[in-house]
Amino acid sequence: MAAPLLGSLAHAAGAALDAAAWASLWQDPQFAQAWALSLWTGLASAALATGACALLLSRAATPALQQRLLQRQGWLLAVPHAALAMGLVLLIAPAGWLLRALSPWATGLLAPPPWPTTQDPWGLGLIAVLALKETPFLLWAAGAHLLRPEVGQRLQRELQLAASLGYGAQAAWWRIVWPQVLPRLAAPLLAVLAYSLTVVDVALVIGPARPPTLAQLGWQWLQDASPQQNAQGAAAAWWLAGSVALCAGAAWALLNAPAWRHWRTRGVPKRAEDPHAAHAATGPQPLTVPGARPHKPASRNAPAVLLALRARLSQAFGPAGTRALGGIYLAVLAALLLGSLTGSWPFPDLLPARWTLSAWRTVADSGSTLWTTLWLALASAAAALLWVVAWLELAPPPWQRRMQTLAYAPLLLPGLLWVVGLHRLALAWGLDASASGVWLAHSLACLPYVLLTTAGAYAGFDARWWQLAASLGQSRWQFLLQAKWPMLRASLAAGFAVGFAVSVAQYLPTLYVGAGRLATVTTEAVTLAAGGQRNLMAAFAWLQWLLPVLVFAAAGRLGRSRRFRQAAPALGTIQP
Repeated sequence: MAAPLLGSLAHAAGAALDAAAWASLWQDPQFAQAWALSLWTGLASAALATGACALLLSRAATPALQQRLLQRQGWLLAVPHAALAMGLVLLIAPAGWLLRALSPWATGLLAPPPWPTTQDPWGLGLIAVLALKETPFLLWAAGAHLLRPEVGQRLQRELQLAASLGYGAQAAWWRIVWPQVLPRLAAPLLAVLAYSLTVVDVALVIGPARPPTLAQLGWQWLQDASPQQNAQGAAAAWWLAGSVALCAGAAWALLNAPAWRHWRTRGVPKRAEDPHAAHAATGPQPLTVPGARPHKPASRNAPAVLLALRARLSQAFGPAGTRALGGIYLAVLAALLLGSLTGSWPFPDLLPARWTLSAWRTVADSGSTLWTTLWLALASAAAALLWVVAWLELAPPPWQRRMQTLAYAPLLLPGLLWVVGLHRLALAWGLDASASGVWLAHSLACLPYVLLTTAGAYAGFDARWWQLAASLGQSRWQFLLQAKWPMLRASLAAGFAVGFAVSVAQYLPTLYVGAGRLATVTTEAVTLAAGGQRNLMAAFAWLQWLLPVLVFAAAGRLGRSRRFRQAAPALGTIQP
């Protein structure tokens, strides 16, 4: 694992030493605006996803509600970024389903308007897709911490103590629970920030085009035949990596600023408390400390106004917000399915004049593309899971702490920079344009996600089970095969499903390392998104979602708890 990762980083580092490439990058007339667009779309989408995650969690204060929330959002993880972007394009495009549903009786439009609803110059469509897609990921990451039994019990005691001191339910959650959850989300938030600032495939589908984001520009330069343009694209990748580090450092400094800590611990005014809290009328009152400065009225206290606004937003993002998020995903998937069946479809008709299966016939004829996608995803997920299990079983704790950052490198580094180094490494090793090279790239991309999924279950496994098995004369392999791995099968199956979904969604590694010779459903869908065959694009995008969902369903069934029926006692037996 270390050899290809460190080798790819070393090859990518060579591009950072080309002074001419840096000079041409800064002198490019599109650079400043493209970089500003990347910062705007990346930071805005990451902030929206974080805020939506916090608001949804704040309405699920008990472990039962959190479990229900995360179960409802789990299937959203299987929807790839590119498929969500393509479905949203079919919904909000000038000739899309939403405008057709309102025309002509509501809008009076008889022809598609020239509105920049997709690939808009402000990047709003790109922000919407990234925020919608990253919210379930952050919910899943937060749930891995909140649903631990010892954590849930401790937080419930702390919330009860806050209620006895006069804090409302929402004020207590934001002051006690969220400050403890946010540091646990540091690595997932960094991954979300890195992906949002450097995404290419989603930006090609729904992002701004004139000018594009800096990641799109770098991708175009890296595909150019000129070595100077290639060097400029590599410099753009390093610039994006520096931007990710700068934004992460600024966020860390902001969250550790004394003003933020003071605001979090200074107390809450009465008028900013949860209006629905039971203690508001008859419950216990806040403790009064002799000599303490009384609270100002809520109208003159800025944090009080913010708390009241946040309470309103939390109410809106309760069950209704959860249903709205799932409804958007269902509408996107329905648009993809219906879009794959449309034939001639004049505007402003709501339904197509002709339905056709021609797109699905083309997909059926592309058996090699489907087979390549399947074997790559299965082999990459299996290799990543095998490595993770071997690592968690055999690695000493000091090695685990030191190598963890390297294992998460594909997740935290900008995708464009990582792929540049991986492509040059594949050239040096003679793996360029080969199936084995693409498999290696997919396995490295799947590895950090599989490790994230399974490491928590391994860390929480009770070591006393091994002591009990050893006392019964069981060998290490017998314990693993008959006790430990069967007990962890839900986590292992989930890790394999996550790895499968990550491999199916890979675009840049397949394109660069495979040199365009290995086509998958993702590369076909993104390529068709730039053309006029919307029904064929929708069919490939639907298939891009369907394959991971089937594997997630199989993993869920495999990880289901086994139930045993107690046999009826035989006649004449004595019951204790």
